[in-house]
Amino acid sequence: MEKGLQTTPGGGFIVRGSAPEEVFTPEEFTEEHQMIAKTTNDFIDNHVLPNIDKLENHDFSLLVTLLRKAGDLGLLGHSVPEQYGGSGLDKISAAVVYEKLGRSGGYSVAHANHTAIGTLPITYFGTPEQKAKYLADHAIGARLGAYCLTEPSAGSDALSGKTKAVLNEEGTHYILNGNKLFITNAGFADTFIVYAQVDGDKFTAFLVDRGTPGLIIGPEEQKMGINSSSTCPVIFEDCAVPVENVLGEIGRGHVIALNVLNLGRFNLGTAGLGGSKEALSRALKYGRERKQFGRELTAFPATQEKIARLAARIYALESLQYRTANLLEQALRDLYEEKPDTGKRFAKQSMEYAIECSICKVFGSETLDEVVDESLQIHGGYGFIKEYPIERMYRDSRINRIFEGTNEINRLLIPGMLFRRGALGTLALEQAVKQAFSEITREPQVPQQPVGRERGITDSIRRVLLYSAGLAYEKYGSSLEEEQEILMKLADLAIWLYALESAVLRTMKAVENNGAEREWLKIEFAKEFADQAASNAEAAARSLVSSLSKEEQVLANVESVYRQFATFARTGSIEGRRKIARALVAQVHNL
Repeated sequence: MEKGLQTTPGGGFIVRGSAPEEVFTPEEFTEEHQMIAKTTNDFIDNHVLPNIDKLENHDFSLLVTLLRKAGDLGLLGHSVPEQYGGSGLDKISAAVVYEKLGRSGGYSVAHANHTAIGTLPITYFGTPEQKAKYLADHAIGARLGAYCLTEPSAGSDALSGKTKAVLNEEGTHYILNGNKLFITNAGFADTFIVYAQVDGDKFTAFLVDRGTPGLIIGPEEQKMGINSSSTCPVIFEDCAVPVENVLGEIGRGHVIALNVLNLGRFNLGTAGLGGSKEALSRALKYGRERKQFGRELTAFPATQEKIARLAARIYALESLQYRTANLLEQALRDLYEEKPDTGKRFAKQSMEYAIECSICKVFGSETLDEVVDESLQIHGGYGFIKEYPIERMYRDSRINRIFEGTNEINRLLIPGMLFRRGALGTLALEQAVKQAFSEITREPQVPQQPVGRERGITDSIRRVLLYSAGLAYEKYGSSLEEEQEILMKLADLAIWLYALESAVLRTMKAVENNGAEREWLKIEFAKEFADQAASNAEAAARSLVSSLSKEEQVLANVESVYRQFATFARTGSIEGRRKIARALVAQVHNL
């Protein structure tokens, strides 16, 4: 794939703006991407959703059958190299699958867990022998994977796990002892990727087969949601694992765990996109059918405001997910080739866009939460009844802010990686901060172009983020890592920046290709989301500069932040939202 070539390093969007030609957008899907989307949608419509009640009642034999059906259709092997029985597709194709899966509830959790963190460690870190043994079966669902990282005392701090691995006297097996918790797919998985401490301090990954003596699967957890997926504790009692089943290097398990979870965060954001689209579609359909006071619900301005706000946020999420998909493709496209250093190159190249992947996870999960909440509200009392799918979607969505590292952990990672890359010189952070300090007191300019106002808001968010980051470092220096409230607000600014810039660049590209008249709806999406981003960014920045400024500078600094956004105030926002809502109601079945 040659479109949307990588031109900026990871996190580069924070220190400089990008051009439309630098990003990939959903409008550039190939015929193959569209075919994959149709295949996935048809599979969900014809096989998963008709069986959702059985799956919700823990019919895991049916779940396994469906996963193997997905394997027959090629939906499990997208990230397995062709030489090992998969299709070795690009990351955009994989994202298309994850997006469509996102509307299938707990089934999507089982499917994605297998194809991502249950398979990717073998794809990128396995020996040729391990790949030959596992990957072909994983690609078709003959073997299903599970990922054993979390422990009762090791959640967010997963690398502090206590499970032990001791080499036996003969040197043939590692003896594993310990407990893993909340393991997705544990009830039926065949391959367990397990992390344990060798000699007490060498965090290491192992491949453990189902049926290995000493591997014990605990009872199903009784969960709030995602009941179509299996979640069990996994216990190891003198479990003997052959030395050839060490995955990667002894003591380097953290490299596998962190890098694979990084891709998992991106995938979770993409699934959140699919779930958000499904929830809003159901709300629109219900709103057209339901009448109150002699009018359809979708005819009321209060409902239209919800619809427009949610749709604009989904547009931004879609824009940033596929922008990131293309960045990951450019970084990882050559890693399906069999080379001795594949694992090391994957570790380096996958972490390049760790900031972006954390943003995908946070923004995707929080978008889904907001959309299902408001979509249930549109359903009224019926949304609280299990007969309506939005009730299940509401419960299913909540786990996503915890999966793959909590949103709090991911927020802390974003500025942490930014400052680290600035210190290493891989991002020109110091120069960008100095420029922001010189510009913060000036009135921002409004570019004279379609969505020029929205581009200007993007620049202002970047400016206040860099200014706030500079103030934070001036005040706290190396101890800034302990100031979590400050770091999380800096993260919020970075999230709104990346989301808005992605939506604006996508809109600019569409207008350049098709003209403003044909792309009026995308322009309205960009306007509405820019209002949301500006409001949230201004609040975060004002809080930051109030906390970080010296007493005699507080008022001036807060006024500077206010000026960065006041310039872009607009009229007509209410009518703009109504236009969006009317357009979506008219094409409700095409969302």
